[in-house]
Formats: sequence, C-alpha cells, structure tokens
Amino acid sequence: MNPRPQSENCLVLNVYSPGVNDGRRRPVMVWLHGGGFSTGSGGRRYSDGTRLAKRGDVVVVTVNHRLNGFGYLYLADLIPSLADSGNAGNLDMVLALTWVRDNIAQFGGDPNNVTIFGQSGGGGKVTALMAMPAAAGLFHKAIVQSGSILGLHEPDEARENRRRVFEALKISPSEAAKLTTMPMEMLQRAIGESGVNLRPVIDGRSLLRHPFVPDAPELSKHVPLMVGTVKDEVTRLTGARDPSLFDLTWDQLPARLREYLPDLDVQKIIAELRRIEPYSKPSDIFFTAITEAGFRHSAILQAERKVAQGGAPAFMYILTWETPVDGGKWKSPHSLEHPFVFDNVAVSATMLGPDRESNPQVAKLVEAMSTAWVKFAHTGNPGWDPYTLERRTTMVFDVPSRVVDDPRSAERRLFESVSWRLVW
Repeated sequence: MNPRPQSENCLVLNVYSPGVNDGRRRPVMVWLHGGGFSTGSGGRRYSDGTRLAKRGDVVVVTVNHRLNGFGYLYLADLIPSLADSGNAGNLDMVLALTWVRDNIAQFGGDPNNVTIFGQSGGGGKVTALMAMPAAAGLFHKAIVQSGSILGLHEPDEARENRRRVFEALKISPSEAAKLTTMPMEMLQRAIGESGVNLRPVIDGRSLLRHPFVPDAPELSKHVPLMVGTVKDEVTRLTGARDPSLFDLTWDQLPARLREYLPDLDVQKIIAELRRIEPYSKPSDIFFTAITEAGFRHSAILQAERKVAQGGAPAFMYILTWETPVDGGKWKSPHSLEHPFVFDNVAVSATMLGPDRESNPQVAKLVEAMSTAWVKFAHTGNPGWDPYTLERRTTMVFDVPSRVVDDPRSAERRLFESVSWRLVW
C-alpha cells in the first residue's frame, strides 16, 4: 500500500518516458486504475511506469479522475448546470486522452498509437470509453484486465442510487444544490452509509448506449481488444471480506453459493465442478463458481461480441499461475497480474511473497506478460492468434505459458447462459 492524500484537486496524470523531445514516436500506454468507479489512484507503486517504459520503449501515462459521488452521482434532472454529472469521471479520462493527443509528442510518444489499459474497475473504464463518442479517435488499442463491465447504469438506477445518498445526507431533491457547497468528507461519508455502487450513466449525452450490451459498439469497431482474467479472481475479493469462505463444508456450500448466484441451479453447478475438479475442497468450488460466473463469463462475452462485429480482432488470455503467498491460500487472485505487466516485482511482496525477486517463475511471468502487453501496444497483436468462436484461442499465462484453444471449456459451457448483470 502507498496511501496518497485525498483531494478534490485530483485531475493530474503521470508520464514515464525513455526519452523527452528526442524526436522519437513511441507507442503510448495510458493506464486507468482499478477500484471500481469509487476508489483508487494512478499513483500506486505497482503502476509506476518506469520499468515498463524502459523495457518496452513505450511512454506510460497513469491517470487520476473524479471518483464516486464526485464523478458519477447523477444530478442532471435536478441541477441543469450539472448535466454531465453522471459521467464526470469518464469525461475527465477523455480530457486526459485529449491532453495526450496534444502533448505526448514532447515526451517521445506517438499520439496516433495510444493504447488504453486497465484492471478491474479500470477495465470497466476502458470498456466504457470504447462506447463514448467524445473518446472516439483518442485511442487506437484497448486492454481489459479482469474488468469486463459490459453494462452501465440506466437513469432509473442512477436516480435510485441518488435517492439513497440523499437519504443518508437527510436532504430532499429540492435541496440538491447543497451538494455543491458541502464538505467533501460529508458526501463521502453519506455515500459509504448508503451502500451505493456508483458507475457511469447512460445519460443520452456522454453515453448513448451500454458499452457491450447487446453487442460491441460501432464506435470502436476498428480498435483491437485484448481481454482476460485471472483464474481465482474472488479469493482476494469475496474471500478477503469473509474469511469463513475458506473453511466451508459440503453441507454449507449450496446455501453460500445461492447468496451470490440466486438464479442458478447451484446443486448442478457443484456437481459439475466436482466432476471437473474431483480433488477440490468446498471453498475451491465456491471461488471457482463465482469467478467463472462473473469475471470469466463477462470477459468471454466481451470477446465474443467483439469478434461478432467483424472489425478489429480480439485476443484472449487467462493467468493461472498461483502465488505462494500465505501457503498458496489465494491461488490466482484478483490483481495478480500487476507486478508482471508493469515489471514491478520489487514492490509486490503482498502479491508474490518475500522471495519474489529470486523466484525464477516470477521472472518468467514478467517476461511473458510484460512483453505481450508491450507487443500489443506496438503492433495490435500480443503474440498469439485472435479469438474466434470456432477455436477460442487463449494465452494461458503460467510457467510455462502456452497457447490453448478453449481452455476451461467445461466451465465456460456451464455458465454460458448466465446474465451479464450477474456480477457487474
């Protein structure tokens, strides 16, 4: 962790370049941080772009933008001057990309070769920008890491979230203007108390449709897409919030799964996953089911819809290497790819363990993943065949890494009818 001061004066970005004003035109990689649309920073240690920029001869830009209520609280129908309030955070990203277009040449970057990439909520931001008219032409390639958020909020959903925030603030819609003068901390506290999960809004202005529902957006038909997940996303999400999930019994498993998959036949899911992985523990089945039904299924849908569009290609990956941290408890958890992509192993002890810098497997994964991301930024192809519905070619990052057609196919088929709204 590396906490940074919080401030409403947050519209800053960081630039990492191997050469300034040297006449070179390097690919530009613009990082959009995770944390949903509510938390996070482009200044975290893991996303320091120094090593990635040097390794790949690229310019790395990491972006901050307005978050949570400051970036996504929908007020358009209450305060006309805040017509873009439901998408202010995304418009900040557009402004950052505009800055890149106008200024990155001075930092040795090519404004005509810009890749946007992000993980978790950052992947959702990448996905949203692919459907935003204001962002069209400002980027040329896209990478979505464990963040295939295919649909966003309709106005009615956004108004319900707003109602809950106002209830926590004890103000009425007619008093909405008070939001413009109240202390930042007051609004933050109310949003926390309300329990809302704010995200961009289909407002008819900045966003005219869901990004990948029911299909891929025409705006970014020409943009190559790389999309993927890690094998055990939720061990360090759901599992970290509720440690009892690591000690489930077979008797407890069905009820716990129904809490997260209420519309699915959990007995069928358990039986099939036990057939596929006969030596799994109940907790293994739980985490696999939630990961496959949410993260992996959404990523596959995104790739399928991109392929169906018939434009630029889609490329699929999955990271299956398991970290040795805490005796291997976390397996392949959410955010595990960060140290490999950015080549920032030294600052990633909590993800990779104390022996990370001498671990040959870690070095091999840095080489494989960082190289693939850089190659995609340079050429639009990470080094393996595009995804198709016939072959479903996927890079499996592990030691050794290998290209596989339709890996985890049984799990994919088990969840292929799940609604895109299940997790996201």
